[in-house]
Amino acid sequence: METEYVLKMEHVSFRYEKENVLEDINLAVPKGAFVGIVGPNGSGKSTLFKCVLGLLKPQQGKIYLFGTPIEAFKDWHRVGYVSQKANSFNTGFPATVYEVVASGLAAKRGMFRFFTKKDRQAVSEAIEAVGMSAFAQRNIGELSGGQQQRVFIARAIVSKPELLILDEPTVGVDIHHVQSFYTMLDELNRRLGMTLILVTHDIGTITEKVTHVACLNKHLYFHGKAEEFEKLGEQTLSQFYGHPLQVLSHQH
Repeated sequence: METEYVLKMEHVSFRYEKENVLEDINLAVPKGAFVGIVGPNGSGKSTLFKCVLGLLKPQQGKIYLFGTPIEAFKDWHRVGYVSQKANSFNTGFPATVYEVVASGLAAKRGMFRFFTKKDRQAVSEAIEAVGMSAFAQRNIGELSGGQQQRVFIARAIVSKPELLILDEPTVGVDIHHVQSFYTMLDELNRRLGMTLILVTHDIGTITEKVTHVACLNKHLYFHGKAEEFEKLGEQTLSQFYGHPLQVLSHQH
C-alpha cells in the first residue's frame, strides 16, 4: 500500500538577498505522523514553516500539501497553525476561552451569532480535547501562559484540520506542565488521527513523544524515525548543530 504524504518538500532552497537560509531540503511527512523539527537558533526552522504555509516562495524546489503543489493549494482549512507568539495575544481583551476558540471558526462562519448547533459542538469538543473544559467561560487574560497556549491550540483545531503545525508550543509553559502538554499533543495525534509537525529546542523530551525527527541547520542533516535519531551520539548532533551539545532526558 502506497504511503500517503500530507507534506512533501523536494529540493527546496530559500535565501534572503544573498544569505542562504534553506539549502536543498527534501522532507516527506506521512499521514498520521508526529514530527519534531529540531535545530539551533537561526537554522531556518521559521523560514521552512513560512514556505509550507505559502507565506514565502522558495527560489528553488517544490512543495506539495496533500499531493497538491502549494501554488495551486486552496484547502487551507485542512491546515492549522499555532505560532510561538500565540500567547502574546492581547490578554486584556474581554473574551472568554469559549469565544477565543470559536474565533477559529469565524472566518468560515461569520460572527458568533451565525453559529449552528454543530459549530457550538465543535468548539466544545476542541476545548475538551486540550483539557480546558473547566475554563470555557473564564476570561483568557486570567489564565497562565501554558493554559493560554492550550486555548490557542484549541482555536487551531476547532475547524478539524488534518495537519497541525506548532512553532515552539511550550514557550511560556511552566516546566512542570511540559510533560502533560506533550501528552495532550500525543492524544491529538493518536486519538484524533491528526498529523503534527512541531518545532522545539527540547531534544531530550521530543524523542520520547514523536514518531519522526528532522534535524535542520540550513541543510536537513537527519530525517527519520525517532528511535533512529536517539541512536545518534552527542558528537554527531554537535556536528549538526555546529557547537557542542549535551542531550538531557526528562524521563522519570
